[in-house]
Amino acid sequence: MRITDLLKKQGISLGAAPAGKREAIDLLVSLHEKCGNLSDTAAYKEGILAREEMGTTAIGMEVAIPHAKSEAVKAPALTAITVPGGVDYDSPDGAPCKLIFMIAATLDGDVHLEVLARLMQMLMHEDFTAKLKAAKTPDEFLKIIDDQETAQFPDEAKAAPAAKKEGYRVLAVTACPTGIAHTYMAAEALAKAGEQMGITIKVETNGSGGAKNVLTAEEIANCDGIIIAADKSVETARFDGKPVYSTKVADGIHKPEELINKIVNGEAPVFHSDKKAEAAASTDNESFGRKLYKHLMNGVSHMLPFVVAGGIFIAIAFLIDSFAGVPQDGNFGTGTPVSAWFKNIGGAAFNFMLPVLAGFIAMSIADRPGLLVGIVGGALAAAGNTFTNPGAVDAIPSGFLGALLAGFVAGWLLKMLEKACDHLPHALEGIKPILIYPLAGLGIVGVMMCAVNPIMGLINEGMKNAVNYMASQPALLVPVCALLAGMMAIDMGGPFNKAAYVTATALLTGASSDPSDPAFKIMAAVMIGGMVPPIAIALSTTIFRKRWSAEERKNGPVNYIMGLSFITEGAIPYAAGHPLQVIPSCLVGSACAGALSALFGCTLRAPHGGIFVLPTIGNPAMYFLALVIGAVVGMLLLAILKKPVKE
Repeated sequence: MRITDLLKKQGISLGAAPAGKREAIDLLVSLHEKCGNLSDTAAYKEGILAREEMGTTAIGMEVAIPHAKSEAVKAPALTAITVPGGVDYDSPDGAPCKLIFMIAATLDGDVHLEVLARLMQMLMHEDFTAKLKAAKTPDEFLKIIDDQETAQFPDEAKAAPAAKKEGYRVLAVTACPTGIAHTYMAAEALAKAGEQMGITIKVETNGSGGAKNVLTAEEIANCDGIIIAADKSVETARFDGKPVYSTKVADGIHKPEELINKIVNGEAPVFHSDKKAEAAASTDNESFGRKLYKHLMNGVSHMLPFVVAGGIFIAIAFLIDSFAGVPQDGNFGTGTPVSAWFKNIGGAAFNFMLPVLAGFIAMSIADRPGLLVGIVGGALAAAGNTFTNPGAVDAIPSGFLGALLAGFVAGWLLKMLEKACDHLPHALEGIKPILIYPLAGLGIVGVMMCAVNPIMGLINEGMKNAVNYMASQPALLVPVCALLAGMMAIDMGGPFNKAAYVTATALLTGASSDPSDPAFKIMAAVMIGGMVPPIAIALSTTIFRKRWSAEERKNGPVNYIMGLSFITEGAIPYAAGHPLQVIPSCLVGSACAGALSALFGCTLRAPHGGIFVLPTIGNPAMYFLALVIGAVVGMLLLAILKKPVKE
């Protein structure tokens, strides 16, 4: 359907001067009414306003395309206005809109999407939009559109439109280990890039709340290819036979156009889910280290909810007993019925932490058959079973390190077992996943963990003793806290950040009830290290405004909330745009805050939450002071390293 078939001369108003966005909408709706496109003007206008409440329909470049599907629309139609003086339409680039099209669509079909896509492709040509803005008459306006449409889509000129492939041209899946910030930032960047390139794209997000905007089988069948921008494993069997390009989630944020072009230009390899054809899989180009990281992050991402929720429940139990005056002995945290309730529930969540970590690492390696062996391996690591002590009576658990080893080794062993079973008769295919793999895998992981638990247990115990020694030597504990806090700011959600956080949470889960346990000081330092970067950015955009662009200043205040909520990823857009200035500044600020937190004796029993877990922080006033000092140090270094921006 051509644009000129939907737009009448009576539906065009040139040289309009609406006072604001609402007045511009009223004018465009009245043009639809004038053309006889509507059966109920008020109902259609209500639909337009409802769409605007969801987010502005301004697309930048001084253009807006408000649209709505409504039963009040008689037939698909367009109206258009030019506004030489511009009108504020909440455009994402902040520029006033001078060219506005309004789409009226019926409830049946997706004509508005087709028209929107067609307009987007045409409006990407700046000379075309410039001609439309300069048009003197409706006839000239229509001729400019007709000429551009004919030149851009010559096969459709003056003819019925060709059959259009249904669905989206490009699909994508984004996922990060925590599923909080990177996942959605990558999805937004890809969607925005697709819109700017005139390419229809749908992005599925595998966030902390589960998969959203899930890709359907029909969409997968009709697309040109799929982008997987993920730092953890995602379900890929559904993409069998389609071009798939896999990369890290950071590329989805920083290189969305490049990734889309990989699909559009046919540069993505065809993916085969059949294990025998893995050589053709798109992930084969990944290094061994990259694959290890993805497997690890798959386990960590599933483990974190157990750690965070369980840790906060246990922290609440300690807090209740503190207020109740319960002695801080071996029963601290269960001294009252209420605190015991919180402690038991939090402890139950903690008990699942290591099995879940190992289980999902193994599943990432060996798919579903790996889940059983990984979970059992993690449970055996937590218990500490050995050949000489099969009942784990007074055993030394191999803990977090043992669970890591269990996940990786169990996954690889299961993969080897699967390949060995490929030679079995086809008649046994059905019982492999329900009998052979579980039975053999359980025996393998049982033997393996009884063999490695004594070694890993000694290493685990040695680490605890080392931490306890550092606690008695402030000269050692302070540098360690500074190091871990600084690591939180190096890549703000990447491998260094996750390494520091996982180290702190692993120590926290093995901590005693004693408030002086060094694990609580390390956890406090790590959280404050993650809070500093966004707050330092927010302070800099507030106080040293000339060093940031208008868009960066506009988004800066949001980082106050993100920083106080312990969401380090809020600083990523600024670090990506100015890495040599932002990363060193934030690193030094975070390290200072972590060192001060340790010097002030601040502790933290909850592994997440920022200011929302303030009651669980030991010495909160000094902790807040350390946070302020660290953020100010980061801000001042930014002021030194970053030159003022020329608007």
